[in-house]
Order: sequence, then C-alpha cells, then structure tokens
Amino acid sequence: MLIGARVDKIYQPSREEIVLSLRMLNSSDKSAKKLIFSANGTSARVHLTSAEFDNPMQPPMFCMLLRKHLGGGRLVGIRQDGLERILYFDFECVNEIGDTVVNTLIAEIMGRHSNIILVRNGRVVDSVKRVSDAVSAVRRILPNIEYETPQRLERLNILEASSSEILERIFQRTDRLAKALPDILEGISPIFARECAYRAAGDVDVGCAELMEEQRARLAAFLDGARDSLNSSGNYTLLSDESGGKKDICFVDIMQYGGAMSAERFDSANELLDSFFSAADGSERNKQRARELLKTLNTVYERVSRKVELRKKELSECADREQLKICGDLINANIYRLEKGMTRCVLDDFFGGGQREIALDARLTPAQNAQKYYSEYRKASNAEKKLTELIGQGTEELAYLDSVLDCVVRTENDAELIEIRRELSEQGYLRGVSEKGAEKSKKLSEPLRYVSSDGYEILVGKNNRQNDLLTLKTARASDLWLHVKDIAGSHVIVKNSEGGEFPEQTIFEAAQIAAYHSKGRSSSGVPVDYTPVRFVKKPAGAKPGMVIFTNNKTLYITPQKELIEKLTKDN
Repeated sequence: MLIGARVDKIYQPSREEIVLSLRMLNSSDKSAKKLIFSANGTSARVHLTSAEFDNPMQPPMFCMLLRKHLGGGRLVGIRQDGLERILYFDFECVNEIGDTVVNTLIAEIMGRHSNIILVRNGRVVDSVKRVSDAVSAVRRILPNIEYETPQRLERLNILEASSSEILERIFQRTDRLAKALPDILEGISPIFARECAYRAAGDVDVGCAELMEEQRARLAAFLDGARDSLNSSGNYTLLSDESGGKKDICFVDIMQYGGAMSAERFDSANELLDSFFSAADGSERNKQRARELLKTLNTVYERVSRKVELRKKELSECADREQLKICGDLINANIYRLEKGMTRCVLDDFFGGGQREIALDARLTPAQNAQKYYSEYRKASNAEKKLTELIGQGTEELAYLDSVLDCVVRTENDAELIEIRRELSEQGYLRGVSEKGAEKSKKLSEPLRYVSSDGYEILVGKNNRQNDLLTLKTARASDLWLHVKDIAGSHVIVKNSEGGEFPEQTIFEAAQIAAYHSKGRSSSGVPVDYTPVRFVKKPAGAKPGMVIFTNNKTLYITPQKELIEKLTKDN
C-alpha cells in the first residue's frame, strides 16, 4: 500500500522514535499515513499508526538530517530478509546537486540493541544510536563507515518451513520446548513459543524429549494453523490482566493463561501495536522530556542552595560584630596608655567586667587602631543587613524552584511542559523558547476540574502561571482558596456559584485534592490552609504562583486517591 508514497513530513517525538508522514499518490485514499519507527529497548517496532504525538519545540539533529535526505522522497521498496527483525525502506530522493539517489532507512528491531539507521550507497549516513568501539567491539554504527548487517543465525522461517522440518529440529534438542523454539524459528516471540508448548502438551515447561506422538501431532497442527493465520489476515490478540494492565501481544489466540488474562482481538497488527504501545510510549516521551527539565532545575536549585548556605555561614561570622565596637571603645578610653608599635594590649573591660586582650596593628597609631575596629564593625553591620536580604531572596527562590519541580513531576503531556519552559524562560532560568513553542504556550491549558459530592466545582492549577490566572483572574472574591501549608503544590479554587457558606464535606474534599496535587501526596497529616479568595494577594514583584493570604484556617489531611477518583473529573 505504501509503495509510491512520498515523504511529506518527518518528526522525532523522542530520542529513539521517528515518525514519517507519507502522502499516498497511487490510490484513491490521498490522506497521509503515519509510519512510526521506534528503537526504544522495551517497545522497538515499525508500524502504521493513528496516534497523535507531541513533538519537541526544537527538532533533534537526526530529525533534521532525515528531513534533508528523505524529505520529498518517494518510497520505492520495503525489504526484509526472511523473518529477521530488520526492515529496509528504500526512498528515491534528489540530492544536493539534483541527482536522483536511493537512501535506505533501516529499522533494526533487536531489543536494547534496536536502532534506526540511514544508509546511502552502503555507507552509514547517521543513526539514532551511534555505536562506537567503546560501546560494542563486535559491530560499529557510525557515520561514513560501511553498513554491515548483524550476524544471522541459521533458523527456519515458519512461513516457508514444513511442520516436519520444524519437528525434526525439535527432536534434536534436549531442553524445554519453549526455550528451544526461538532458536529454531526466526522472528517468533517467547509468548508464542510457550503457547506452542501449551497447545502440544498442556504444559509450558514441557521438554523437547518428553513429547509423545500425539503431542507432536498437536504441535504440528498448531504450527500449520499459525502459518495459515499469518498467510491470511492474522488473528491479532492483546492480553490484559485483571486490573486492565496490558501484558502481551501475539498473532494467534493465547490459551496458556486460562482465565487469568482477558483477550482483546484486533483486525490488523497496526491497530494492535497502537493499542499496546501508544499510551505507554506517550507517558515515556513525557517522562523523558520531564527528566531533562528536572535535571536543569535541580542544577539551578543546588546552585542557589549552596549560595544560601554560604551566606548563612557568612552571616554567622557577623554575629560577633558588637565585640569589634567594644574593642574600639576600649582603645579610645585607654588611648593615653597606648603607643604606636604595640601589637597587643590588656585593658579593663568596663562592658563585660574583667580584662580583655586586644590585638593591635603595630603600623597604626592607637586612634587609627580604634578606627580600624569601628570600620570592621560597620562593615559587619552592613554585611549582616545585605546577607539577611540575600538569604531571604534565596529562600524565596528555592521555594519557587521547588514549586516548579513539583509542577514538572506532575505534568501529563508535552503542552504542559512547554508552559513551564516558557515560564522559566520569562524568569531567566532558560533560554527563550522558540516562536513556535511560544505560540503553543500563549494559550494556557485548562485547569483540572472536579465536582464535589455537594455539587461544587473545584478547579486545580497545573503550573504556576495557571495558579496565578486561576487565583487572581478567574476566581471571585467569594470563592474558596486552598493550598498546602509550606509545601509546593497547586492552587485550588472552590467556586461559590450557590452563595452562602461552603459545606464541610466540600471543604474536606477540596483539601484532599489540594494535598493530592502537591509534594505531600504520599504523606499523612498534610496541613492545608483555606481562606476566601478576597484574602489572597500577590506581592509586587513576586514570582509566578507566589501569594500571601490572611484569615485562613487549616485542615490536616491524609490524601486518599480512591476518594479523589470518585469525584467527577473533567480535564
């Protein structure tokens, strides 16, 4: 179906994923088809997809390279060596000087060794994962070297080999059947190998040498049926556990789990793979981008934290500044007894009683020594004021960074990360986002919405910019504002559309939501402050999300996820 299609767009949603948008030219269906290549160690695959992807603001270098070499190219061939998990996509393209060339995009689906490689004239142009001698002494994947296919094992192709050939290989093995089959047949999965053993003997651990004549016949019949299924339309099955978790996939019905797993069937392998991988991949892509932002934020947080600690140490050194003034006063009071050239003196201390030994600079007169102590006293006093101010600013900055870190941890998609990146750019922590990214983030995502058991709407900010908008613009003076006490978390607003007092149950549920959408979600006895919105103010010059409030009350909450999930949620 794809042969003859032209490459319309190329995206790289994550470090190990490539998406090609192909424009169909030779069919009545002119819509674009999306082809995903994944080299992720846990979800490596190639298939057509209908999933939507959040792409990074700046395309990675490999994505730019593919756009240069494949953009506008025509797909002229798709090749595979037997059932080896290596696919070759040949594109007819025009190079920099206008000549027609064939560039091949190779997908190697080999677990953690999976890769996506662009090859021209048998030489590597580049790859998603560069493999140097330091990574592998067996096979390198680097630009400008000759491309070599991985060493191929001598195995049978289930689509071509007869059941008797397969059984003959099995009879030569002494280990378990489920372990032997992947060494005998190319391109099959562990779940299919176990299913073969189960269909033959009712036992996934049966040994090759233990198979009786009847069991061998059942195995041959099952292999024939699997071959027929693949040669026709296939029977694509997704297995889920009791909690709904997606566990495995196969191209035949799976019986080995009995009633422990539920099965969902799909008409095509593309739909099956979309269902099995898309949600998990979207979460992983978001986590990957969040990890990069968290790394940057943690670096900034540690730097500011070190500054605050150093300033606190300097401030502690200013604590004895009064002793400097006393030394100056004592020198002035006894100046008639002192002479230039003295290095120390012992004077009666009429401030604290007893005697005090004072160090002197032999190069200075007694009056100059007194002025030196007064100068050091003034310097320490000024330093204390400045250090106190800087420590306060640093502490506020740490609180702000802590709130941003909490927001990043709780993001659910790339759009929310873009909003946070734009906020950090505006505050000077990141370089400015691109215009494209800025346009995406000008319109904030909608806040989370809940409805209390009493029917009150509850809104939750997803980040600091949204918190400000929610509290200072959206909320009315009569609405209720909630936030965890002295912990990073979201602003929560309970809309007072009915007027009057808020029911206790609604306040309790809103406090549950505030505690859950904070760093204290895994703690017990989390303090949650609440007050009418009219008592919440934003100080001039305060960072996003930072407010002050009065007339508040406090509830101590242990977040209950089950309770929160019972509330109507619309986000």
